[in-house]
Amino acid sequence: MGWDDPPNRLLRALKRDELALYAQPILALKDAPTFPMAEVLVRLQDDDAVFLPPGGFLPLFEHFRLLPQLDRWVVRQSVALLARLPRVPRLCVKISSQTLSDLEFVPELASELARSKVPPGSLVIEISEHDLLEHPNDVDAFFASIRGIGCQLAISGFGRRSVSLTALTTMRPDFVKADGGIVRSLRIGQSSRKKLGAMVSVAKVTGFALIGEGVETNETLADLREAGVDYAQGFGIQVPAPISLIIDH
Repeated sequence: MGWDDPPNRLLRALKRDELALYAQPILALKDAPTFPMAEVLVRLQDDDAVFLPPGGFLPLFEHFRLLPQLDRWVVRQSVALLARLPRVPRLCVKISSQTLSDLEFVPELASELARSKVPPGSLVIEISEHDLLEHPNDVDAFFASIRGIGCQLAISGFGRRSVSLTALTTMRPDFVKADGGIVRSLRIGQSSRKKLGAMVSVAKVTGFALIGEGVETNETLADLREAGVDYAQGFGIQVPAPISLIIDH
């Protein structure tokens, strides 16, 4: 990248909006094919006017502990988009582990939603299974705060590690994303089929909606439908694109 002063370069990007929102639609499997939800992603514009993928800049935000500022930027832009286009699908925004312990994040989000007159339920705040396991106390408090302002909650990458499904019954998220590794190996791995079946069973009892991540083929999509999964997401459905191309049309 050739940046002489990475922290200030990242802060400048946030201040001058030198980032862009991308999105990946999430497909409903139990109704006629629709995209009622999209995951919000972010890209950063390099000095050569090239938009970098997440792996090109997120590690720097993490290293300099600037992820809470980035999360704020993404959430503000997402709320502004929901306010401008009231009929857009529900937007899902993933939050970093650094933001989980940021006590000012949720009150600021609540103020932003109220100021923009955006229904809180149209925003889904997502955390990873890794953070659920590594920071359980922070996640518990964060979930309670997010639920308190009316936003919905999601856990991504679920099943990547050997984790008890009890966490899903206690945390009670609105959405759970079955890890892409499980989804992609449904046809070759009996353990993957068992894991997904267990998630479907818990979803029926607990009431969360199950999303299959990492879908790459029509065969996998058919497997998810047959298993009773609610939604699907992945490059085999649609690759991430500038968010205006996803939800403005």
